Amino acid sequence: MIVSINEETLQDIINLETGVLAPLTGFMGEADFDSVVSRYRLANGAVFPLPVTLDVPQAQFDEILPGDRVILEFAGAPVAELEAESRFYLHEPDLAAIFRTSENTHPGVRKERGRSPCRIGGRVQLTDMALLQGALKPAETKAAFAQRGWKTVVGFQTRNPIHRAHEHIQRIGLEICDGLFINPIIGWKKAGDFTQEAVMAAYNRMVSDFYPKDRVYIAGLKTQMRYAGPREAVFHAIIRRNLGCTHFIIGRDHAGVGGYYGPYDAHALARELEPDMGIRLLLTREPYYCKRCGQIVTDKHCAHYQTDRVEISGTIIRKYIHDGYMPDEIMLRQEILDAILHCGQIFLP
Repeated sequence: MIVSINEETLQDIINLETGVLAPLTGFMGEADFDSVVSRYRLANGAVFPLPVTLDVPQAQFDEILPGDRVILEFAGAPVAELEAESRFYLHEPDLAAIFRTSENTHPGVRKERGRSPCRIGGRVQLTDMALLQGALKPAETKAAFAQRGWKTVVGFQTRNPIHRAHEHIQRIGLEICDGLFINPIIGWKKAGDFTQEAVMAAYNRMVSDFYPKDRVYIAGLKTQMRYAGPREAVFHAIIRRNLGCTHFIIGRDHAGVGGYYGPYDAHALARELEPDMGIRLLLTREPYYCKRCGQIVTDKHCAHYQTDRVEISGTIIRKYIHDGYMPDEIMLRQEILDAILHCGQIFLP
């Protein structure tokens, strides 16, 4: 049996092969899927909050049986093999449990509904090893950290160019840990988000001009955004644990979108699961510019949140640039803005 896959599924396979998605070694079967949806853990108890599944058309689903060998094909070429172990359906209540909403305006829900509900689970082996070229590999990131002599490494996940609020959080991480691993998402994102070129241009400028070069390591992670809020925050932490981080930053509305999650819902889930995750979490509050204090602060050490706060976020900065307004240096360093504007395509169509 040959099954055609898209680019996002191929990237999942690559990340399974490299160990980025450990302890997974393949696409989830029904037992793991049900356990992840209901209790944020695989069937064996390991923390894993998001499903990673293979969808297939109904006609092929009906023919694939446990024990069958399935050839996975991308763009007309075989790239991997799957040993089918489990067949199951994704149901509408699963979507509501995963994303905390069933509204089609949520990009994760909408994207998942665009896939077939028929899922096949089983161990996967990449057969086209040339696809590993340029992939982010845990063995390489761990070696890079060790070469720098870092005993503690804090990971920072982003889908936006660096702004002043994120800079504030990253500097907290640098105070606590030996090194900062900036690890932007450069896979699928929703329309209107910054391109990976804009994100990397901004961070490369930040590292070259402002951060101590011997204490920062930057590399992009190719994987899709799922916009699953609290679940995805924990998922991001597990990925960075696999890449060699000892700490991970979870900020306000991590991996959220459109007000679907409370600002600190991710903190609550992270606190619950952290004892079994194998990585320490830095749960940071929202940084903002206080007009009265005259600096970037959070509500933990500023009394003026309700009266003098200037919000800073990737969403606001995207809107400013898209509408032709240039955010001032309260929000974004001029050097970073210049890097974004000169990178070519800024927003995803």
